[in-house]
Amino acid sequence: MDTYLLPAAMRELPPPWHDLTYRRSQALEALAPTEERLEQARHVLRACMPDRRQSVHDWDEELRDFYDDRDDHVLDEADAWLTRIMPTTFQVTRERVVQVVGAWADMGIPTVPEPPTEQWVDRVAAEWAASVRQALAYDAFTFIERGTTAGLPNGGEAEDVALLAAAFVRVGVAVEAAVRLLVSLGRPRGEQALRELVNDDEVRDFRPYVRSRLLGLRRSVYDVRAREDARHEEPLLPEGLQGLPYSWQNDFGWGATAPDSQSLAQARSALEACLTVERSPDDAQMCGDASADCSAIAEVVRALMPYPRLVTRERMSEAWRECQSLRFEFQGIDAACFAKVWCKRIADRVTAAVFRWLADLPQGGEAAGDKEPAALSATALWAAELAERCARRGSAVQEAIWFLHRTDDVPGSREALARLAFDPSLPATTRNTAQEWAQ
Repeated sequence: MDTYLLPAAMRELPPPWHDLTYRRSQALEALAPTEERLEQARHVLRACMPDRRQSVHDWDEELRDFYDDRDDHVLDEADAWLTRIMPTTFQVTRERVVQVVGAWADMGIPTVPEPPTEQWVDRVAAEWAASVRQALAYDAFTFIERGTTAGLPNGGEAEDVALLAAAFVRVGVAVEAAVRLLVSLGRPRGEQALRELVNDDEVRDFRPYVRSRLLGLRRSVYDVRAREDARHEEPLLPEGLQGLPYSWQNDFGWGATAPDSQSLAQARSALEACLTVERSPDDAQMCGDASADCSAIAEVVRALMPYPRLVTRERMSEAWRECQSLRFEFQGIDAACFAKVWCKRIADRVTAAVFRWLADLPQGGEAAGDKEPAALSATALWAAELAERCARRGSAVQEAIWFLHRTDDVPGSREALARLAFDPSLPATTRNTAQEWAQ
């Protein structure tokens, strides 16, 4: 008697859903997402829902590692045996898995024990059953998404779909397709489901991915806020930064701004203003998942405050609350510290952008044909002092030192570079960078 690996509801799926070969995807692509077919796709999802959280791994991970550097079709052939012997959901049985394992042994697959043990067969059977659920659910969500894009689901159906998608994320099956479907539902229903998932500890492993897609839906809200006037709000950056017309979206880059007296004076004012921004305590521990989380937090802050003039206490508080609602894990900081950290980071980005622009300007003899050579040639004198000060306080160190290197034909720049290179009170990274360009 056959030992079925799938529940009756999955074994009895109608065509093309019962098909485990490539033909299922082809058939689904040819079908229009009518209301009846969308209901059938929802039925597939209900049938595929596992009763506990799944952890889907390739049972042949070791095999894939073994063949990683080999150009052959062994892996494709091994996978093909699964659907060759079990082409439909009704035929997914332990006995047929034994046949597949036997075929793998005949092929000389190095990870198959000789003879195959019961434990190894059980492992393959469990992973294959989980993989079938994953593939069917993925196709069902993709099919429903086509209908959602066409505007077919009504309110009740959209609610059902959102609940199903959230449930699959919680059990770890077809997560990407389920989240993509929630995104297609848009605001408010899709956004609400994604927000609930972000704050659910059951989906902790997938939280960064879910959050990233939620941020995409929230972007329109941020954009509306960014277009609002900030004149009645409390600015957090010095006056010398508030007038900068360059956006964070372009990394505050000055681009092709002409080096005239006005732009050079604005650059100097911006650098001097950045030096007055309070240096927050070490913020390396601000984010729970350092690089990934900090990048996502920056996306929120940047969207709400794309220009220095929009960096206000009110908006920074909004960014803090938004990040908390998105379940970022902050360590030992409050709203006030959050604001200080991001004001410092914004000032550092502006500093880096100014020095990149200054370093690219014609230097020395190159500036001879400029309309305002006096202003341009004098730039290196005040900029060298500011570059050294910025490097010493750990602000845009790479860019400041690069500027000093680019202008090392000016005594002030050479001397500043030498001081930075051999000052034992500075961090080793700063000294090493300066020594590299001082040679």
